[in-house]
Amino acid sequence: MSAPRIFGMVLAGGEGKRLMPLTADRAKPAVPFGGSYRLIDFALSNLINSGLRRIVVLTQYKSHSLDRHISQTWRMSPLLGAYVASVPAQQRLGKRWFSGSADAILQSMNLLSDERPDIVVVVGADHVYRMDFDQMIQAHIASGRGVTVAAIRQPLALANQFGVIEIDDADPTKIAAFLEKPANPKGLPESPGEVLASMGNYVFTAQALIDAIEHDGTLEDSSHDMGGDIVPYMVARDDAGVYDFTYNEIPGSTERDHSYWRDVGTMDSYYDAHMDLISVMPVFNLYNSEWPVHTQQVNLPPAKFVHDGEGNQGRTTDSIVSLGTVVSGGIVERSVLSPHVRVHSRALITDSILLDGVQVGRDCTIRKAILDKSVIVADGASIGVDKQRDLDRGFHVTDSGITVVGKGVLVTP
Repeated sequence: MSAPRIFGMVLAGGEGKRLMPLTADRAKPAVPFGGSYRLIDFALSNLINSGLRRIVVLTQYKSHSLDRHISQTWRMSPLLGAYVASVPAQQRLGKRWFSGSADAILQSMNLLSDERPDIVVVVGADHVYRMDFDQMIQAHIASGRGVTVAAIRQPLALANQFGVIEIDDADPTKIAAFLEKPANPKGLPESPGEVLASMGNYVFTAQALIDAIEHDGTLEDSSHDMGGDIVPYMVARDDAGVYDFTYNEIPGSTERDHSYWRDVGTMDSYYDAHMDLISVMPVFNLYNSEWPVHTQQVNLPPAKFVHDGEGNQGRTTDSIVSLGTVVSGGIVERSVLSPHVRVHSRALITDSILLDGVQVGRDCTIRKAILDKSVIVADGASIGVDKQRDLDRGFHVTDSGITVVGKGVLVTP
């Protein structure tokens, strides 16, 4: 019996309003993360590491940065028909854009017609995690159902933030109900304080996906959403199963980072995930070489830490520092510096995230801040020190006190 044809579809058209201003000029999956990565690199790395070789990325909102990253980074050998292709909204069904994640697939049905897969893996593009999709695919095939939904265990108190899966009493692999952000969900039989929350990753039998998507396209009252409409439709047809992420085994993983999954869709969660990376014992291990996170390998010199002309020592502690960065006479503590960052004499940067090409002048102070690409901080300027001053300058300040400066802004004293 021949191996099934497996096709990957990455839903990457999200606007990411909760990450403004980082998404003011780029799609959410293109937002930088961890110094050298983009958010989409985690989904694509998982698919590639799982053995998928034919993958499309459906894009829509401000996709230039994302499209360029995919074309420059994710180049597969065509010898065996392997590819990762960015597919923008094409208005194949009329003069309209995607109205939801399910509609994105409906308007891209030609991709399924061309590939004629047996199995379709549909994933989101903006979560940080490691997952072997082959294990989920095998569980899906064994179940004989039309769709399998990946789920992660979450505390009962957080159920109102997720799509929650209630399992069948007689079969823990079968979905009995799919509830969107329920107020009073049932806990798991073996763990009453937890629920199964959808991760936004699905494995479909191809024909079941096509039938469900085409049916949804005829419904005027549908929001055309994978989690909100397609999965409940499959549940109602008694054709939906669940895959508990707890049982997914990743080579090189530890008990500490097993089942790590983060939705970094808010500024606070994005910031907290970075602060985890620079902790002494981070939960998410970027250095697992057995299941690597792939990204563009830029041709840059190593990072450098030097004295300035006055003898001030450039140094960092508890930080991630990317290629091409120079710290000259400044101090960096508990921060993430992306490529091409420059830090000059007597500058102090603490608990912050600096994206590509940020320039920090002399005698600057930056505290608990996120600076987008190409921000220039003039000599003597401060960020994150005076909240009202930051607000007056038009910077975004979260309720938790994180100051966010948009792309290319010149920050003056």
